[in-house]
Amino acid sequence: MNHKVNNLLILIPFIALMAIGITMVSSASIYFADENYGNPFHFASRQMLFISIGLISMIFFSVIPSDFLFKSDWVFMLISIILLFVMFLPEVGTTVNGSTRWIRAGPINIQPSEICKFSLILYISGYSVRRMSEIDTLRSFLKPLFLLFIIALLIMSQPDLGSTAIICLLVVAILFYAGISFFQFSLLSVLIALLGYLAVYNSPWRIARVMAFTDPFAPEVVNNAGWQLSNSLIGIGQGGWFGLGIGNSFQKNFFLPEAHTDFIFAIIVEELGVIGGLFLLFLFVILFIGILKITIDSLKKGRLFQGYVSFGIFVLIAVQALFNIAVNIGLLPTKGLTLPFISYGGTSIIIMMSLVAIVLRINNENKLI
Repeated sequence: MNHKVNNLLILIPFIALMAIGITMVSSASIYFADENYGNPFHFASRQMLFISIGLISMIFFSVIPSDFLFKSDWVFMLISIILLFVMFLPEVGTTVNGSTRWIRAGPINIQPSEICKFSLILYISGYSVRRMSEIDTLRSFLKPLFLLFIIALLIMSQPDLGSTAIICLLVVAILFYAGISFFQFSLLSVLIALLGYLAVYNSPWRIARVMAFTDPFAPEVVNNAGWQLSNSLIGIGQGGWFGLGIGNSFQKNFFLPEAHTDFIFAIIVEELGVIGGLFLLFLFVILFIGILKITIDSLKKGRLFQGYVSFGIFVLIAVQALFNIAVNIGLLPTKGLTLPFISYGGTSIIIMMSLVAIVLRINNENKLI
């Protein structure tokens, strides 16, 4: 009975979030798509294609035993690293707005950093189980950190500070949950914070974003680095409690860049109001409760790998959702991160759907033990 409740805690908010996502992608992108592609539903139709692929991926991971993922975690990790290297080859990587983050494969742009998040959850979880008795020793602690350093270096070279930060937080969280000492956790956290500071300090455009974050409406930044955040806040302010109605956003009409991707939450609040934004947060909270219940259940049954994987999936979705919403409402500097299950994006939506399937598979396995 408990596993059925867990399934509902996952499936109900997941389906609701996906429905809201496709609706808001259609609404947020309609003017931009019509202007640039001559089809107001260009992005909506492509999002439906991505969701269809995601459903196939969900079926695949729903029938694959979690023990198989444990045995083959290194294969997923190797594929991710190869893709990160291949992306920088001439004529292979796709550059958009000065960032090389995608590999074009027919009608789909593959984003290796999103696949890397998926692979790291599996690999670090598997590594923590294999090295359980010595996870708090220096040697076992440094091995995954070396891998993290290589991956972070490749992703920062794109450049993509947002994804790098999430990957670092993801690895640290899983290792800490698996049993590294508080001293190691603190040392690693300080090191990551220091590297993040250096990455911002040595980049003029990142400094500009931080300055815009402190006052996006300042005359010297409002038309430059502060343009996205200022228009996001205007949209949220216009929404009020109950919003302007679906399809009635002003900011998506060429004022707010990336309205259907990074800043879709601002459009949601503008059209559905603060009540709509709070309902979205409520759905995420229910989803998180379901994932954490499966995490605890797995650990109680001695299924450490499954417990760590579920916890890693929770951390990834929670942190990425938190970062995206915080950027939209002005609590963090602007960075290119999608809102899970909501924003437009092929690799992101497929990976997130696959992770949900893995959690459901783990839950259904737990009932047999």
